[in-house]
Amino acid sequence: MAEQINMPSHVMKKLQEEITQLEYELTTELPAEIKKAVALGDLSENAEYHSAKQRQEFVNARLGQLKKRMGELAMVNLANIPRNKVGFGSTIVVFDSTKNEELTYKLVTSEESDVAHGLISTTSPIGRSLVGKELGDIATVVTPNGKRELEVLKLTTIHDTAAE
Repeated sequence: MAEQINMPSHVMKKLQEEITQLEYELTTELPAEIKKAVALGDLSENAEYHSAKQRQEFVNARLGQLKKRMGELAMVNLANIPRNKVGFGSTIVVFDSTKNEELTYKLVTSEESDVAHGLISTTSPIGRSLVGKELGDIATVVTPNGKRELEVLKLTTIHDTAAE
């Protein structure tokens, strides 16, 4: 059986809180708004009705996205994350030749990313350029300020962290 990773509880909690709030809005608040707007009469020119219906569509779509993301996060398989290459959960020390300094990044989910604290999403330009790299490799990152080259100086994978 494949070993699963438990996503950080604060990420799942944050997603669940948004789902709960949106479900309440969808099942309680919006139906009341729509009912009130219908009572005003002619729906063809009723801004309140159209606004509530548009919000209802948005909330439905957002709920679908959040539930899908919760499912994806619940199914992260540790066996699919490389042991000797940069991947989700890796902590990487790189030398940025553009800035002439060493930087430390940890690859996390987009919900956890915080660039100021070195938490980089696997889907960010830096994250995407580093995924799959090994010790000594150079990743080229294209940013709005031009290209940056990051040499991987140290790599601690999620497997290394789990073994500690």
